[in-house]
Amino acid sequence: MGTTFSVGRRYARAGNVRSLTISSSVVTALVLDEDGETYRPRIATRAFSAADWARIERALSTEARYAARLLAGDLPEDLDTTLGRFGLSLFPQSLADLVMDCDCPGWQKPCRHLTAACYVLAEEFDNDPFNILAWRGKGRDELLEQLRGHRVSQTGHIAPADAPPQTRAGFWTAGPRLPKPAEPLPGTVRRSDALLDQLDQLHLTAGRFEVTDLLRAVYRTLGCEAKAGDGTVETNRG
Repeated sequence: MGTTFSVGRRYARAGNVRSLTISSSVVTALVLDEDGETYRPRIATRAFSAADWARIERALSTEARYAARLLAGDLPEDLDTTLGRFGLSLFPQSLADLVMDCDCPGWQKPCRHLTAACYVLAEEFDNDPFNILAWRGKGRDELLEQLRGHRVSQTGHIAPADAPPQTRAGFWTAGPRLPKPAEPLPGTVRRSDALLDQLDQLHLTAGRFEVTDLLRAVYRTLGCEAKAGDGTVETNRG
């Protein structure tokens, strides 16, 4: 059938396929012949059943990467692998999976009008892979709507209708002030060098003095200046 396919390919490239309609299970074309007549070839395959589509949609919705690609308008390249788990395939596997007819007077099937329609159909699948699913019984919009419904029911990511809108108007507004630190208990002594008592022995010297002793003197001096600033005096007993 090399000659038939060669003529069909030439018809397709020359624009003799005037229209091509893809619907559930049937592709219908109008092809202009060299004799000036227009013929109507049809290519049919089995559409997936409602039960098949229910299984497909559940499988696609549970695979996050599939759902994300489909909802973004892309058809995953390995989608046929997923369908294979259910004994299905996007594409017909042999001529036995197709039913082809044409209203031309020729007896040979596929005729040149059918082969021309096949070439253009392949181009349509390349331009929009969702047409393959439409041929199998589920258009783009219907499939995506079903997938959104499955994703919502699985994740529950839907906002209640009466939920108040979130606002960031008060983001820069200061919150309530923190309470003042509690006063020390009666009889306790608040020493500015008390922190040094919680440290391990440093075993460091500066000249003939222990570094800890030098730090303690600095802490106490700073503490005295702070007390003097608010009208109190701390006695240095060291």
